[in-house]
Amino acid sequence: MDPASANMHSHLEKVLFDRGQIRDRVAEMGAEITRDYARGGLSIIAVLQGGALFMADLIREIHLPLQLDSISVASYHGGTESSGEVKFQQNYLPDIRDRDVLLLDDILDSGRTLAAVSAKLKVECSPRSIRSAVLLSKRVERDVAVEADYVGFEVGNEFVVGYGLDYQGHYRNLPVVGVLKPSYIQSTE
Repeated sequence: MDPASANMHSHLEKVLFDRGQIRDRVAEMGAEITRDYARGGLSIIAVLQGGALFMADLIREIHLPLQLDSISVASYHGGTESSGEVKFQQNYLPDIRDRDVLLLDDILDSGRTLAAVSAKLKVECSPRSIRSAVLLSKRVERDVAVEADYVGFEVGNEFVVGYGLDYQGHYRNLPVVGVLKPSYIQSTE
């Protein structure tokens, strides 16, 4: 492990999922998605920034022709809890008319982001179907009634970082998912 990664690892209270566990679970999800969408016409839309690493690894495990796009939204705004407001940070939406869409995100927490993006795509883009896949799903009571169709792992109500998940723009490049030590979370929250 290089010194920079070792330093970031030292900021973790504990590692929940290591590189091997993530790789194995993403491969299982890819096989399941490949089976479910064998008829073709799949468009994958990643929610950026957090969903980028998950998307890159998952699409390598989906053995079908597919189209790939992304959408940029924000709901945490630098804190450790969803702000309750989902902001779309782009002016265009992907062309997914009459296609099956798989929406990818790093984590399902309050449910607001997944619900807002799904609703916007349904109304404005007319896809044939929309399903969702998340790397992590928090075991919490959701603000909106939404669940992911494909879930990598379930986690408790802890603040997690790594493998695309960040705290104030840091830790996304950790190859593991772990719980950030409270001492590294600014006390201004």
